[in-house]
Amino acid sequence: MPRLKLFISSVQSEFAEERQMLVNYIREDALLGKFFEPFIFEEMPAKNDTPQKVYLSEVEQCDIYLGIYGEKYGYEDNKGISPTEHEYDYATQLHKCRLIYLKEVACRHPKEERFIGKVQADTVRKSFATPHGLRVAVYASLVRYMEENGIIRWRPFDASTDNGATINDLDEEKVQNFIHLARAKRNFPLTEDTKIDVLLRHFDLMDDDGRIANAAILLFGKKPQKYFISSEVKCVQFYGNEVVKPIPSYQIYRGDVFELVNQATSFVMSRVDNWVGLRNGPTASVPTHPEFPMEAVQEAIVNAVCHRDYNSNASVQVMLFRNRLEVLNPGHLPFGMTIEKLLGPHKSLPTNPLLADPMYWCGYIEKLGTGTEDMIKRCLNYGLKQPDFQQDEDFKITFWRNEVEDGMVAEPSAVYITTRKDSQGTTQKEDESGLKEKKTTQKIPQEIPQELMGKHSMSILEYLIDFHSIKDISEHICVVDRKYIKEHYINPMMEKRWVIPLYPDTPRHRNQKYKVTELGNNIAIQYRKR
Repeated sequence: MPRLKLFISSVQSEFAEERQMLVNYIREDALLGKFFEPFIFEEMPAKNDTPQKVYLSEVEQCDIYLGIYGEKYGYEDNKGISPTEHEYDYATQLHKCRLIYLKEVACRHPKEERFIGKVQADTVRKSFATPHGLRVAVYASLVRYMEENGIIRWRPFDASTDNGATINDLDEEKVQNFIHLARAKRNFPLTEDTKIDVLLRHFDLMDDDGRIANAAILLFGKKPQKYFISSEVKCVQFYGNEVVKPIPSYQIYRGDVFELVNQATSFVMSRVDNWVGLRNGPTASVPTHPEFPMEAVQEAIVNAVCHRDYNSNASVQVMLFRNRLEVLNPGHLPFGMTIEKLLGPHKSLPTNPLLADPMYWCGYIEKLGTGTEDMIKRCLNYGLKQPDFQQDEDFKITFWRNEVEDGMVAEPSAVYITTRKDSQGTTQKEDESGLKEKKTTQKIPQEIPQELMGKHSMSILEYLIDFHSIKDISEHICVVDRKYIKEHYINPMMEKRWVIPLYPDTPRHRNQKYKVTELGNNIAIQYRKR
């Protein structure tokens, strides 16, 4: 079928950026570009006709009139009417489909106010604050137009409303928290007392019949997994470089997309090495340096959650190995995008734009296509290898850990230098941790927490060369209180990855036993050498 003609009408000088952005976006989008051909007057070649005759002729030939109104009324003819109003009136006269978008501005020209009042009397309009907001609103409107006119018989997952959910399935507190954060991060225009239905319509997350879009459930749902069981993140940690049991830590996180991102990021950052220096001066703070830049890890997880294929039954997976971190999502790069293009400057083409827009307002994404470049720069500046990006059945991002020996953690490559005088009055050049300046990155022994330095701790590590129960350990160290042993020895040792359970998936298994890891054995050897 021939593409539908879309006439974009506005004051050119006020919306030059938005007009060109919409034209490029519609033509390049894999879906919209197949069904629509946008028109703006700037692209019209020279013709021996008056401008008014040309634009009215284009209105007559178009299938959809798209009006963008803001502060200015524009040039006025001898009747005091602007071209934009002429175009709207002619589209109305010809019974064209009219899509109207109002920019949120502080004040408008009096004639623009009058014109908008006329438009509001017989059309449904949509407000927007930024070019990104306009693009998302136009996308939702055109998809809805195609569905209602039988051009397509499906909707993108995030825009679909066939889920059976109602506004009562959304959490009012989550909505208020979102608005609070969005106002702080991006100066979001709606206030915290905004009603849920108003916010949903602002983001095109509710249609005119009150049906809730899938994206609304993922963003603000009380129990999103009730409707989309695979919308979860599986996080797992392995001792080695392969997927091999035993597994020291395995978590399945559920909740809204913001909770998924925060929980998965916390899982990774709490299980990688974190270099900690010594307090320097009267402040209580100490220098720290996690093994990975947290911003890069969060960016990868956000991309996986936001851009995944939600029609897939698979889940997002975060896997921490001895030598790397992998973040996988069941999805594919947008049409026309390659790994090579992804590594350089590129346009933002979100798979789920109705999901991405609220995440942008909360500061989770930038919508500028800079996410992969930022991850690469952060890792390189951190002294790590460049992350790998791979597209197979899933899309995978791999972060590489610095190679370390058992029982050792890598010192940060960035050394914070300060000066102080020793007891003899000699000036010493030191880093903030109190260690003498080093010209190269070195490896330092893992610190043994004070509470685990006693003879019982080391006796337990040496005893657990084979699997033993808490009862066995109690008899071995002659401590009757088994609960005390579990809380003060075994649990801290498992957190340190010194020991592993026989049944990691069922911690309270009645036959649960524990065994020392290679790391724990090295710690015991290190202790004996002191």
